[in-house]
Amino acid sequence: MSLVRMLNAAAVASVGACVAASFVTVGSVTLSAQGPAAKAPAGKWVPERLADGHPDLHGVWANNTVTPLERPKQWEGKTTLTEKEIAELQGIANQIYDNDGDAQFGDGLILAVLDKQTNPKSGDKLTGNYNQFWLVGRDWHDRRTSLITDPPDGKIPAVKPEAKARIEAEQAHRKAHAYEDPEMINLGERCVNFGVPRLGAGYNSYSQIVQSPGYVTVMAEMAHDARVIPVNGRGHLPSSVRSWNGDAIAKWDGDTLVVDTTNFSQKSDFRGSHENLHIIERYTRVSHDILNYEVTIDDPTVWTKPWTVMIPLKLKNELIFEYACHEGNEAMEGMLKGHRFGEKQGAATKSNDQQQ
Repeated sequence: MSLVRMLNAAAVASVGACVAASFVTVGSVTLSAQGPAAKAPAGKWVPERLADGHPDLHGVWANNTVTPLERPKQWEGKTTLTEKEIAELQGIANQIYDNDGDAQFGDGLILAVLDKQTNPKSGDKLTGNYNQFWLVGRDWHDRRTSLITDPPDGKIPAVKPEAKARIEAEQAHRKAHAYEDPEMINLGERCVNFGVPRLGAGYNSYSQIVQSPGYVTVMAEMAHDARVIPVNGRGHLPSSVRSWNGDAIAKWDGDTLVVDTTNFSQKSDFRGSHENLHIIERYTRVSHDILNYEVTIDDPTVWTKPWTVMIPLKLKNELIFEYACHEGNEAMEGMLKGHRFGEKQGAATKSNDQQQ
């Protein structure tokens, strides 16, 4: 277990423990319903199946891949890496770890490696630096140069001009009114919601999947949101019913679980996409310890076309503990007081200038 998991474990509250216990109970029922794996041609892996005949997807799956979301400029036109190239990259990454400098979250690690920065600095200048011990070890089993599979260039499609203008206006408004009131503080900082899909790797990037009759539950480590998804043929809820993580329904396409999610709230936010976000996720177990997670992201009011990401999740013999965030919004009072103090200081300065 990594140190960050040990730290999280120490912060588990009684409610979180109850939630975890309920998942363990459901998981044990699912396991007992397993059927034998069918015989397969030599060399072909066949998944264990549950009593309903569908593949067993249960387990704790990690997105710790080092592969970047978008293809970096250094790898333009290149889709996969050789074993020699991977070894060279790992050598530079090991130097970063040995220096025990600032933590590199998400794509930060591989981008630092490509730039040959053996002691990179944190990208967040406001909250201070995290040391490397905050991070789990990264997985190098994926040889691709981007998680994006479509478009083929490995880049997120262009944002439409009107959407770009709206997103920039939203960002400017939040910056100008930051900490003015609780609603202006971003959702993650308030521990309200971290959204779906979550594509970032290497920091609280685990998910637990539990299957039960008629439902599949996907619990995210960040921040213990549990999506209880019906696999019973029901359609989407009326468009008037909206939620942070949308309305998800699922079906099986052969051995692939397909999850279709619409009805996001106007307050949901995925890269500037709000209520018009539509995602289709595909979960396919391709080996004992690899679950391919493919998600197609679409919002015709934001991007010029849909785009698809595939993340090879890795099975981990670990538990998910509660991500405590800041319990009871204890930091909220200080943030708002700080802003009120800044307002008073600004008003006093303005008054003095006018008197002079």
